[in-house]
Amino acid sequence: MIAARPTGDAKLSDFRIIKQAVPSLRDGEVLVRNLLISMDPYQRSLMGNASSELPPIDLGQPMSGPTVAIVEQSRNGNFAIGDHVVSWSGWQQYGVTDGSDLMKVDAGAAPLSTALGVLGHTGLTAWLGVTKFMTPKPGGTFVVTAAAGSVGSVAAQIAKLRGYRVVGIAGGSEKVRYLRDELGLDEAVDYKAPGFQRQLARALPQGLDMLFENVGGSMFEALMPHFNIRAQIVINGTIAQYAHPGVSPGPNRLPELLKLVLYRFIEMRGFALPDHLASYTEFLAEVGPWVSEGGIKYSEDFVDGLENIPAAFLRLFDGRNHGKLIARVG
Repeated sequence: MIAARPTGDAKLSDFRIIKQAVPSLRDGEVLVRNLLISMDPYQRSLMGNASSELPPIDLGQPMSGPTVAIVEQSRNGNFAIGDHVVSWSGWQQYGVTDGSDLMKVDAGAAPLSTALGVLGHTGLTAWLGVTKFMTPKPGGTFVVTAAAGSVGSVAAQIAKLRGYRVVGIAGGSEKVRYLRDELGLDEAVDYKAPGFQRQLARALPQGLDMLFENVGGSMFEALMPHFNIRAQIVINGTIAQYAHPGVSPGPNRLPELLKLVLYRFIEMRGFALPDHLASYTEFLAEVGPWVSEGGIKYSEDFVDGLENIPAAFLRLFDGRNHGKLIARVG
């Protein structure tokens, strides 16, 4: 459960494991036992004291989020014991739901873990940003920040499959190698290496036409000089600022950004995944075959045990994880 509201970065003492009795079911309800639990950067915002419009979860409640679960008991005619489902029961072993948040999963179609990653909410987020919120411009330069992450890696590969020159930004030589050698990006830039700005200049000789932004903060500022005329920017997240509400420290570059938007006719958009869940079937129809045929590769980072979730979650904010972070608790 969430034990305290962090100031700045979350820490282990902000979480606590508690034991409670599993409640009895009422008519229409389903009891699920979680097998796999997703950890995602936005969950820091749900802890409160964060740079987000999301309302915080009450202290003493479990962290909300997607899971893959199995139905243990059911008093709902739409779900049978033994069904595999995606739920939003969060960081707990069992969850009770009226079924409205459940989606059945075919355990034989793909590994169950993909329902939390490349074929789940993270993959859908990437697909929406690339396909629904940008006007196609094949051949242009498409930049993805946090490109080795669960959303960024899928966005980068979809952009590549759609005919863009793709440049990924990530932290560390191993992630850069992964982006170039395994995902096939045209360029990859290590923001942790010396001379980051020089690396960007070499990777973006013709500037930047499209940006899938996951980081914000100083990363976004570093990219500003490279925005081309009529560049398109989709802001999926600002992980660098989640733990720091208010104005970021350092020079205020908002006037410069507004000038760029005005005189370079730049389009910036944000979106919320829950508003577009109706697109899930269309997303699976396009991305599912790419995944099964190897056109889109994915990486998963597993941790075992409910008790190890808090420590693993903190890895999302210092770059230590690689790929979709999932806890195995079944």
